Amino acid sequence: MRYAYGVTTALLLGGAAISLVTGIPAGAQVAQNDTSQMQNVVPRAGAPASFADLTQQLAPAVVNISTRQRVRVANQNPFAGTPFEDLFGGGTPGGRGGQPQTREAQSLGSGFIISADGYVVTNNHVITADGQGEVESITVNMPDGTEYPAKLIGRDAASDLAVLKITTPKALPFVKFGDSRSARVGDWVIAIGNPFGLGGTVTSGIISAVYRNTGSGSAYDRYLQTDAAINRGNSGGPMFDMRGNVIGINNAIFSPTGGSVGIGFAIPAETAAPIVERLKTGQSIERGYLGIRIQPVNEDLADSLGIAHNKGEFVQAVEPGQAAANAGIRAGDVVVKVDGKDVTREQTLSFIVANVAPGKRIPVELIRDGKRTIVTATVGKRPSEEELAQNTFDQDQDQDEDQFNKPPTKQGQGVSEQALGLSVLPLNATIARQLGMPETTRGVVVNAVDPSSDAGSKGLQRGDIVLSANYQDISTPAELEAAIKAAKSQNRNAVLLRVQRRGQPATYVPIRIR
Repeated sequence: MRYAYGVTTALLLGGAAISLVTGIPAGAQVAQNDTSQMQNVVPRAGAPASFADLTQQLAPAVVNISTRQRVRVANQNPFAGTPFEDLFGGGTPGGRGGQPQTREAQSLGSGFIISADGYVVTNNHVITADGQGEVESITVNMPDGTEYPAKLIGRDAASDLAVLKITTPKALPFVKFGDSRSARVGDWVIAIGNPFGLGGTVTSGIISAVYRNTGSGSAYDRYLQTDAAINRGNSGGPMFDMRGNVIGINNAIFSPTGGSVGIGFAIPAETAAPIVERLKTGQSIERGYLGIRIQPVNEDLADSLGIAHNKGEFVQAVEPGQAAANAGIRAGDVVVKVDGKDVTREQTLSFIVANVAPGKRIPVELIRDGKRTIVTATVGKRPSEEELAQNTFDQDQDQDEDQFNKPPTKQGQGVSEQALGLSVLPLNATIARQLGMPETTRGVVVNAVDPSSDAGSKGLQRGDIVLSANYQDISTPAELEAAIKAAKSQNRNAVLLRVQRRGQPATYVPIRIR
């Protein structure tokens, strides 16, 4: 099971969650002296007295999925490093853990049949071994207890979707994708799945939010949120609307406890359906790619730049040789519109670009140095998730084994100390070398950080190098103080620093002025 918002980030192995409606109006109360608003307040007919009829129709197409996997694990030899390590399955003499071994593992999840000839949709994480081994067999369990071996037809890690195929001489019950674009907050939904291995469990609720961004930063971080109970084992199961159409595929939950707390997330049908169709026919999934590392424009960033809150995304780094670099996009730009679509929390830059065909030329509208500009980018092909995980863009490779030795200075009372909680020193060749940076690096080095300041809360530490402030390169403490004074004169509540840490790419960090 995957837990969102970084609380536990684990994948929902199984099922679906959603709640459903049909039936009699709920009769909302209105002020008796405002009867003209009655028709706008009272729900339309459709709130069900029972979900039983709908469940009876849909449940036969919802299946449980189990896998057997061979997973690689480290050899935990208690005698490793002793003369006796080879007596118990040993490994390389002198090794700490010996050769890797494998163990059998199982997973349980949910899925649903989308055609009479046996195509089944589920989550990719239900049928993979998380990159640690191989899936040896996949079994689809029907509601009547019949089991079928399943063949993996296609899978897509980026969207977390997979298509299986089972073979049977008889036609199978199936369900269809609906239109998630028409989903509204407050609509009823139901989920049928396999939570905790309990087959055929039905839960109901409403749609709590549409196109919820959880902050994971992925290209498909865009979910339907529901309060229908979703738990471990619900992954891959369907979320149905009141017409019996699949409008979402249950995928993740927010949970401080490990169980359902009423915040679940489903992949919208409008995202899933076209990907599933391509996987069915054996086609590869190609997505657009610009080659930039981004973050949302939060309040601190907006205040440091003097722009509107929660609009656009901030470019932290640009990958050399990729589409963004070729188009002239730079670190520090704010992307506000791509291919004619506004960049918002509900419609992120990653999502927009991922759905653009590689090779297409698109306009990208930017804010740079307070001015709007438009560049044209030829969209590249998005690398695999494994390749993206290894990509650090502009990470410096010139590492030095020396440690930064803080010169014996007193904590001052200058502008940067009072305004930002940072005590800084000029960066010379000796200090740069100690910090693993080229001797020609220009900037100021952080000497001390007030832990109660915004800089302290955002993780700045002694040895960090401040390269620029509000896009102006700095090489002396006086230049940093001048940037702070300029920000104050413009009534900005924060200063945007570009910070370089040993062994990491330079990053823009907004620091609030106190």
